[in-house]
Formats: sequence, structure tokens, C-alpha cells
Amino acid sequence: MTFDEPTTPDRPHAPAVTGERADLLAVLAKHRDLLRLTTRELTDEQAGRRTTVSELCLGGLVKHVTSVERTWAAFILEGPSAVGDFTAMTEADWARRADDFRMLPGETLAGVLADYAEAARRTDELVAGLPDLDATQPLPETPWPRPDERWSARRVLLHIISETAQHSGHADIIRECLDGAKSMG
Repeated sequence: MTFDEPTTPDRPHAPAVTGERADLLAVLAKHRDLLRLTTRELTDEQAGRRTTVSELCLGGLVKHVTSVERTWAAFILEGPSAVGDFTAMTEADWARRADDFRMLPGETLAGVLADYAEAARRTDELVAGLPDLDATQPLPETPWPRPDERWSARRVLLHIISETAQHSGHADIIRECLDGAKSMG
């Protein structure tokens, strides 16, 4: 399996951006690549295997980060309706959300990674074309109180970066438990 070059402003296929946007995209690309690296040379079965007491698997983590990136990128443009109202979620909604954390029958690692690459490409294009990183949207309704809180596009991008970095670390532990491979070190 080969991985695409990181989507950064110094690459020919990346959006032409500079300054803060270039820095945000470079950091995001680094963490995306670390997450992808944890899946190198795995079979679909290995990508779906749980290796710790957690429900998490490598393919599921990639799916989750893809969903996070898509949802929050849409939030930048559409506001809270893109995320949904967490307080109105049913048991069926929560069960569907849990499917983001596992490989389902018929899913392949190659397919999950291709979906992630497409989400990353679209986020990079969005960041390159945003007129203003300071533009804000109100956060959606959640069970945890955040009265009248608004997030700027910049803060949303930082959230995507932190989610990707956190789950990249989870993925590294899962991979090491699977076969001893590490992304770094």
C-alpha cells in the first residue's frame, strides 16, 4: 500500500495557500499522515480487529476521523444544522454513530482510506477558499452546556487537528497491540 504525499501548500496538488492557512493545513496533513501510517500493510480483517478493551479498531478510527472532518467542515459553511442536535438523538442515532468506530461487513481498508483522502481534499479546498477564518457559527445543541457559544472557522480547524492528532495516538497504540508496529520510534 502506498500513501499520498501529504496535502500541504508546498505540494503541487495542494491548494495554493500561505501564512496561517498554510500552517494549519501543514499541521493537519502531518497528523493525517500519522493516522494513515498506522494502517500500512494491514489486511481488511486486521484493520477491523479490536486489540484493546476499547471498541476501537484502526479502520473505525479512520472512519470516525473522516466523519469528524466532513461534519465540522460542513459546520463552517452551514452552521449547527450540519452537526445536528445531540439532545434529540435517539438510540438508533447513537447506534449509527457507533458504526463510525468500526469496520462494517463489506467495508475495506482501501475504501475507508480513499474516503478519508476525499474528505481531506475537500477540507483543504475549503480552507484555501474561505474568505475569513474569523467567521463564526453558533454551536449545535448538546447535552453539555455551551450557552450561546460560537466557533470561528479557525477554531473548527483547530478542533479537526486536535481530533486527528488524538485519534492518531489511539491508532498507534492499537497498531502496536496488533503486531508490534509503531508509527514513530
